[in-house]
Amino acid sequence: MDARTQDTQDGFPAGGLPGRRALATEAVHAGREDLVAQGLHAPPLDLSTTYPCHDSRGEAARLDAFAADGAELTGPPVYARLGNPTVSRFETALARLEGTESAVAFASGMAALSAVLLARNALGLRHVVAVRPLYGCSDHLLNAGLLGSEVTWTDPAGIAEALRPDTGLVMVESPANPTLAEVDLRAVAHACGSVPLLVDNTFATPVLQRPAGHGARLVLHSATKYLGGHGDVMGGVVACDEELARRLRQVRFATGAVLHPLAGYLLLRGLSTLPVRVRAASATAAELACRLAVDPRVARVHYPRIGGAMVAFEVHGDPHAVIAGVRLITPAVSLGSVDTLIQHPASISHRIVDESDRHGAGVSDRLLRLSVGLEDVEDLWTDLDGALGSERTGGERRREEVAGR
Repeated sequence: MDARTQDTQDGFPAGGLPGRRALATEAVHAGREDLVAQGLHAPPLDLSTTYPCHDSRGEAARLDAFAADGAELTGPPVYARLGNPTVSRFETALARLEGTESAVAFASGMAALSAVLLARNALGLRHVVAVRPLYGCSDHLLNAGLLGSEVTWTDPAGIAEALRPDTGLVMVESPANPTLAEVDLRAVAHACGSVPLLVDNTFATPVLQRPAGHGARLVLHSATKYLGGHGDVMGGVVACDEELARRLRQVRFATGAVLHPLAGYLLLRGLSTLPVRVRAASATAAELACRLAVDPRVARVHYPRIGGAMVAFEVHGDPHAVIAGVRLITPAVSLGSVDTLIQHPASISHRIVDESDRHGAGVSDRLLRLSVGLEDVEDLWTDLDGALGSERTGGERRREEVAGR
């Protein structure tokens, strides 16, 4: 599927975002439009924590305005916890790619989700309706009530019935971590009614899916993953309408969960290659999913309808032996990097989720999650094949023993 077809399927005009340029063009230029006028080519990195100002009355008025409504400060910056010019460029670019009015960046994806929950809790809307599976730490944050939230777990068909007067949020992840299960976002948004829908779009990225075009009011990313894309920066971001963004900025200021300017710089740079990286890795992932699907050592393969660079598969043998057996592929948590990573969710990313809840969400003990990078597909398959080779079935071993006698 080419980029223009995907734009149309996600509810945007063929050729690009509404009234804007194609996604690939936006990825390169969004957040950088003023550089030429400044005589610059690369975006500047502003590491200041504070900014001088002789107009203390004017500064007080701007702070009063921010405290009242959370709108972005106009004029020169004041203090890094209120905002940073480099981070603002990344926020502008991500909002353009997701097709939302605004975006608010945080120190991590979990900090971003925490800010959303705190913002809704402050309005007395502490109840959350959520669909499993979610990323393990997201699941834990909701289930443990660490921020005072109460969660009702349901399947997509039960969302409308689960809503209460104090429901402040509905949360889904599609494709989900780690099973890659997908939900009909438009149908889910309809079921939410007036309650904001938050979609974790980390796995799909705006290259494959733009939830705001299907009715989501909040789009969450662990920017550490595909947006950064090189395994060297941590961050989180929520793309949303300006009304919600103002609340999130106030929470960020109060809690201090700010994105460091260097991280903002690296994330903005990562966005410029996001479409190329995601499409290349997705093509390789689709090929590996096909090969795994017909491999007798593999019990089941999970690969999303919309594609993507993530593959999950269940093995007949010991999944820990596969982790121990890879040599080119990196056995590590996280995902979305230029190199391929593999991990065992039941041991790491979803270990914090109760075992019965984990199994109920389809996260079996034999499931492996593969984040496909930019290596050659044949090299990756050779490594996977070798690692799976140690996972021969009992029948295969017996046949070899008989043949060797």
